[in-house]
Amino acid sequence: MPKPKFGAFNQGDIPKIAVFNKATIPLGVDLDQLIAAMQVYINQFIVPVWATPANLVKSTGFIAGAWAMVFLDDADQPGALAYHDLTPDGFPIAKVFVRTTLQNGDLVSVSASHELVEMLVDPAINLMTTGPDPAIIYAYESADPVEALTFPVNGIPMSDFVYPAYFEVFRKAGSVKFDQLGKVTQPFQILFLSGGYQIIFKAGQWSQVFGSASKKKAFVAEDRREHRSQQRTKAQLERADLKEIAKEEAKTAAGLRRAQRSGHSNAKARVLSRFNRRKRT
Repeated sequence: MPKPKFGAFNQGDIPKIAVFNKATIPLGVDLDQLIAAMQVYINQFIVPVWATPANLVKSTGFIAGAWAMVFLDDADQPGALAYHDLTPDGFPIAKVFVRTTLQNGDLVSVSASHELVEMLVDPAINLMTTGPDPAIIYAYESADPVEALTFPVNGIPMSDFVYPAYFEVFRKAGSVKFDQLGKVTQPFQILFLSGGYQIIFKAGQWSQVFGSASKKKAFVAEDRREHRSQQRTKAQLERADLKEIAKEEAKTAAGLRRAQRSGHSNAKARVLSRFNRRKRT
């Protein structure tokens, strides 16, 4: 078994989650509207089932003492890797890679809500349980088994998620509700049509089981770097490096300024060239 990573966050308090956008490409949804929809998603759907409340706050960066959700282009964006696994204060962080999400044919709102519910249910990424196969330990990932299923909140698609009963192997098929949409009919079921999967630990290694061959093929093709689920393989989670993030962002900003100056100079040169040609004629 891997060495467990114990986490106890905001015991007795409702966590605040700072939501900020560092992506350079459009999210495909208004950020203010997305945050409002995700707050309803928490209050009306997640809390009654998982009892994990949180308050989302739009910000421009990390907030002291708060959890975080950051939107980035992809794992190759300058400074992206410096966000690591936790906030600078050691609290949970969810990263939504916009370009990667869109390239996979998914919606940013669905990816964000997926990461949100999983962060609320398992903030330290260390919850596991037994299941139908006694030789396997199953990760407590609340959106993966139904990740392709969605429902609208404030008109914005949000991710389906499983209920606690999904991880209770003693439940009989059809006896209770196993997911928000009511599509799952028994514990540990991975829906073929949903493109779901389950992270497992077996024979000393982490791996996945998939609902279909097509889902497995798509999963293998995805860029999984810096995904929360990948953190289960780490011996210790790292805190975000603010200095490295600031350095990379400053380098990017300087590069943009140089490009803009170069563009202005080139444009001016083209105008002068056309003017001189007309003058000669």
